[in-house]
Amino acid sequence: MPAATLAALMMVSVGAQVSLMHSIIRITTADLHPFEVAFFRCFFGVLVLLPLIIRNGAGAYRTQRLPMHLIRTACQVVSMTCFFFGISQVPLAKASALMFTAPLFATVFAVFLLGERIRSRRIFALALGFIGMLIIVRPADGSIDNGSMLMMIAAATLAGMMIAIKSLSATDSSVTITAIGTTMVMAVMTIPAILVWQWPTLEQLLWMFAIGALGSLSHYMVAQAMSRAEASAIMPYDFTKLIWASLLGFLIFSEFPSWWTLAGGSIIFASTVYITYRESRVGGARVASEAIGERG
Repeated sequence: MPAATLAALMMVSVGAQVSLMHSIIRITTADLHPFEVAFFRCFFGVLVLLPLIIRNGAGAYRTQRLPMHLIRTACQVVSMTCFFFGISQVPLAKASALMFTAPLFATVFAVFLLGERIRSRRIFALALGFIGMLIIVRPADGSIDNGSMLMMIAAATLAGMMIAIKSLSATDSSVTITAIGTTMVMAVMTIPAILVWQWPTLEQLLWMFAIGALGSLSHYMVAQAMSRAEASAIMPYDFTKLIWASLLGFLIFSEFPSWWTLAGGSIIFASTVYITYRESRVGGARVASEAIGERG
């Protein structure tokens, strides 16, 4: 099978995995506090990563950039907490559509925090994406419902985590970034989980293990897809998340996505795909220019 085709199939599979994980989160948070579910998400995530951590030994936690790891952890804690609280308040498809804004926020943060430069085309795409976000939440009376607000905060802080990981990847290995991040988030989430603790049933533990396993598997498959094809080539398949979320929302929760959600989500997604495409073109041109300079 061609590498590009395999990468596309992986991204379609990731869409199904992530949507299924979101569905299970909603099911478990109906009976358990979101803080506790978030803790077990991290706990089982660490268990899944444990063989990789053991194989790398103490080196998995060796870093000279602890402050940046703390920033990354803080962003992930806020993002996860807001998402786990918000997923029970908005339809599944709407939650998925709003989370598409994370790359938009990441582009804005990269400009102000990393000093990256963007031109008029990407600025227009950013504006269009945020218009799509407004179409979904439709603050006609000047107010936004709590669930949508939580999802937007989750997307923005997820973007902050992405920027931190991008910065850390220049000096730390992916194993170190993953091991330190997952372990620190679990340690932080232990405190609020204890305050609301109730012993889960075996069935609930199995559900939460599924959350952790699906989360780790989806991250691994995204990394594998990225290694087989350019981001701009596989990004369009990320739109299947909205399709899967709409399907599972209907089958499990009897939810039908509104036309506002589908229209806004499509606009947001189109803008993120274009931004990814432009970044890959600019990045490729920059590499070529540097190579010519070196040969000269």
